[in-house]
Amino acid sequence: MKTIAIDFETANEQRGSACSVGLAWIEDGQVVRVEERFIRPKTMRFSSFNIAIHGIRPEHVEDAGEFPEVMDEFADDFMGATMIAHNAAFDFSVWRASLDQYQQSYPELHYLCSVKMAQMVWPQLPSHKLNILADYLGLSFHHHNAAEDAAICAQATIAMAHSIGAATLADMPRMIGMRAGRLFANGYEACTIRRK
Repeated sequence: MKTIAIDFETANEQRGSACSVGLAWIEDGQVVRVEERFIRPKTMRFSSFNIAIHGIRPEHVEDAGEFPEVMDEFADDFMGATMIAHNAAFDFSVWRASLDQYQQSYPELHYLCSVKMAQMVWPQLPSHKLNILADYLGLSFHHHNAAEDAAICAQATIAMAHSIGAATLADMPRMIGMRAGRLFANGYEACTIRRK
């Protein structure tokens, strides 16, 4: 199973304002590649609130490609992949809203939410935010850097699979009652979990 963790940072409160994307590829239970790209949002409006979170300013992205150009670089990787995001509802709404701005169709892929997985696998944790999972796993990272967030999402997912005895990441959804979300040319289906 081709598996890639993804994380977006946005320039403002609009979901279609992606200003960076981080990607972490998982193969054979290991993170084998991590990439980050700046994205020039269509409107270039950066809110002070968002800048305070991730530190990305307009001058950082003025020479970057816009969303379709940046994501096209990874189109072959995404094709047929299972994607994972920490709070997938947010990241995949950013992906959809950004494509909608350019009137582009969605890629064909399935996706999982590592927040929902963590809630099922580690219910004892006080929170399932990414920094809490990193602390629990003894991992250090620069939070709200898209590449590092994607890498921690990937590492946490691998740890969850080990924790429940899943032979592969592909076995995890069935074992915890999760139905993968899906993007497809004309729409999407949300990732859901069956509560016990």
